[in-house]
Amino acid sequence: MLRMPAVAPTFGRVRLRAFELRDAGMVRELSTDPYVPLTGSLAGDATADQAFEWIERQHSRLDVGAGYSFCIADLDDDRALGQAGLWLSAVAQGRATAGYGVAPRARGRAVAAQALTALTTFAWAVPELHRVELYIEPWNVASARTAAAAGYQLEGLLRRHQVIGGRRVDMMIYSALRSADPPARGRDAARFSPGLG
Repeated sequence: MLRMPAVAPTFGRVRLRAFELRDAGMVRELSTDPYVPLTGSLAGDATADQAFEWIERQHSRLDVGAGYSFCIADLDDDRALGQAGLWLSAVAQGRATAGYGVAPRARGRAVAAQALTALTTFAWAVPELHRVELYIEPWNVASARTAAAAGYQLEGLLRRHQVIGGRRVDMMIYSALRSADPPARGRDAARFSPGLG
């Protein structure tokens, strides 16, 4: 079972914390974006009950080891601004996937880039991780700018990579890498050579 970090990850004017029931209003606002329900479990134009259920599902991500679902909050007043997730299905291979969504009223203030930077810095506290990946549809210029602002590098196009909204779509893949470990030397080098073990 995973646990939320004792110290909330922060960067710029945002911090990442656990979702609380008081964040349901922001969740409902986020659900009005027509793209958001296509990429996750939040219903479009969510009711209050659906928003509460979605918040409960975010808590369960820790329990089952799926990853960390953070509320993006304003550093000053703790107001909910969006969601950022670090998903660990490939952690055994040293990889995680990042995702984020910002409520419409909080857009245009670099909230997503600040949240992604905080999330990626937090990722390096997970010892197994060496790489965090982002998948962005080619038309999503704003999200591509967010990735670049947070230090992610574009690696290429994955053709017909996944189904979104009932259609198989291309995705651009971006990555952030953990700072390189020092090279192994002498007799210890063999312990770290690919293919040995």
